[in-house]
Amino acid sequence: MEFPLSIPDISLWLAVMAMILLVTSEFIAPHSDYFGDFAIDTTRLRLAALLLGASFMVTVLLRAFSPV
Repeated sequence: MEFPLSIPDISLWLAVMAMILLVTSEFIAPHSDYFGDFAIDTTRLRLAALLLGASFMVTVLLRAFSPV
């Protein structure tokens, strides 16, 4: 059985998810002072965004250095 997603598909998914998480953490951070604590921890959200961004960079490097 073959895996249904290719490396470019995974790379695109990782890039989009990293951007969504980073934008969400930036929108939530300034409002936590006015509205109290959110159920979402912004430091964990940013860490997840950074991990997804690093994973995206790994997939880009895999595509750059893999033979065609």
